[in-house]
Amino acid sequence: MSIAFSLVVPAWNEAVLLPRLLASVEHARQRSGRADAIEVIVADNGSTDATPELARAAGCRVVAVEKRCIAAARNGGAAAALGAGIGFVDADSIVHPDCFDAILAALDNARVVAGATGVTMERWSTGIALSYAMVLPMVWLTGFDTGIVFCRRADFETLGGYDESRPIAEDVDFLVRLRRLGKGRGQRLSRLRGVKTVTSTRKFDRHGDWHYLLQMPRVAWNVLRRTEQGNAFIRRYWYEGR
Repeated sequence: MSIAFSLVVPAWNEAVLLPRLLASVEHARQRSGRADAIEVIVADNGSTDATPELARAAGCRVVAVEKRCIAAARNGGAAAALGAGIGFVDADSIVHPDCFDAILAALDNARVVAGATGVTMERWSTGIALSYAMVLPMVWLTGFDTGIVFCRRADFETLGGYDESRPIAEDVDFLVRLRRLGKGRGQRLSRLRGVKTVTSTRKFDRHGDWHYLLQMPRVAWNVLRRTEQGNAFIRRYWYEGR
């Protein structure tokens, strides 16, 4: 059977949480009835723990990506993909059992250029709920969402993949370009219903449930100004700590 969909998992030192993601992915593959048509690629971004070994033991293909950058990891995994459709999910997630059926149905719709499953949090608190609520208006306004983000591999290649010059927000930039590509063809982004990906709250666990509301406005200002303080926060928040 030919590969219909490739799921790419960028991973750096994810030995703790990767197994639960891969277990949920395998359950979803089997539930879809098309397990042989869905491949899983772990893009190992220089892990020093057992991430690649765990991925291989779970039956995944492992691609080594040397450039320490989430966009490069996504692109490295995509370069090895065989599927007509391609998707990306963070290693600390848990996918919905019916996600592949929903994604493949969306990609079969000629009016859809790309889409996402959306996310729910693995735990809730007042601070986390308010942080989640703060993001929702932008999701509704733009149609951009997260979770498993998917598109056709041909369109991914047309756009040149993710922008590796961006240490963060490469996913938003990619969706902007996908939406622009689809608009010229009368296609839209699709936010799937009922198959949300569960996303980890480990950053809230580490930095506090209110940190997003209390710190992010100042961080965003420093990042936009490209200050050293902003760059240091990016390295610490997104690229260190495991």
